[in-house]
Amino acid sequence: MQVPLADPIDFSFPALTARERYKLLIGTVVPRPIALVTTVDLAGVPNAAPFSFFNCLSADPALVALGVEFKADGRNKDTGRNVRDTKCFTVNIVSDAILEGMNVTAVPFDGSVDEIAEAGWTARPGTVVSCPWIAEAPAALECRLHSILEIGTSREIILGEVLHAHFRNGVVDPKTLHVDPVALDAVGRMGGHGYASTRDYFDLPTMSVADYGEGRHPTRSPLAAPAPRRSGRAQRTGPLRGR
Repeated sequence: MQVPLADPIDFSFPALTARERYKLLIGTVVPRPIALVTTVDLAGVPNAAPFSFFNCLSADPALVALGVEFKADGRNKDTGRNVRDTKCFTVNIVSDAILEGMNVTAVPFDGSVDEIAEAGWTARPGTVVSCPWIAEAPAALECRLHSILEIGTSREIILGEVLHAHFRNGVVDPKTLHVDPVALDAVGRMGGHGYASTRDYFDLPTMSVADYGEGRHPTRSPLAAPAPRRSGRAQRTGPLRGR
């Protein structure tokens, strides 16, 4: 497919405000996977919050990264404080079926509120960490704190090593370890209040040098998408608290 070329619109990021840089980044780096992070405080009170500044960075060691924003006064949010105190967290993958409940956990409750209960979900005890995982999530990754990167006054980067994974029955093949993207039905974050599904899914195999040189170029192979389904108690109206 030919893309028509035109004069670009350029921005010098050092000349922009933090808010302007943020707006450009969240509208450009899309769709972003959403980490619904569960933690506990030192008293054992659970917390859940969604973050779309999130991704996996390595398989050996198995590392995931979270970008966790500070409060307006510079203090740690509940997630950041809990991770520092307990040295662990769990990433629950957000599917279409739990999206509305995820939006409940984005409400800025105080630290005494159990967001998992507010969303109407089932908390299961961690296998190797002290924080719970959400039974309704299609997958959950129990993580031990690896390190925290202090990058500025607005946000910190938390690296976690994945120690244990839970999958809903039917999401992963236990023999081949293939994760079924249709069964996972993950949702991604766009700019503003936007979300995107992963239902427009297709395969496009990577070519070898020989295939490329001989003109054997693969074509897109679509997969069947699941039927729409909804659960949870909230409407998709607000931004992610962690972003």
